[in-house]
Amino acid sequence: MSDYHQVQRAIEQKLTEQLKPVMLTVENESHMHSVPPNSETHFKVVVVSEVFEGLSRVKRQQLVYKVLSEEIAGPIHALAQHTYSPAQWAEKNGDTPNSPNCMGGGA
Repeated sequence: MSDYHQVQRAIEQKLTEQLKPVMLTVENESHMHSVPPNSETHFKVVVVSEVFEGLSRVKRQQLVYKVLSEEIAGPIHALAQHTYSPAQWAEKNGDTPNSPNCMGGGA
């Protein structure tokens, strides 16, 4: 049995359990970077949760880092976060920025 998607599933599970999001997407962006095939090192998360209501962007991101502390300390090399309250998400009409192209670097 392949372990591919194991890290992505762990991210999805932990964010769902801890933040009770009304919307969550977790995208493995490792293929956009200089890493071996089937890597799980670079992720983009979009999290919309009532937990974020009234929190600054920094506080929301710190909360996500806390929830994913094991993954950040281990397999995750980069985590792009887009964190919103439901009201902020509605203002954005569900639009999130694209991740930038990889600027290089070794595996």
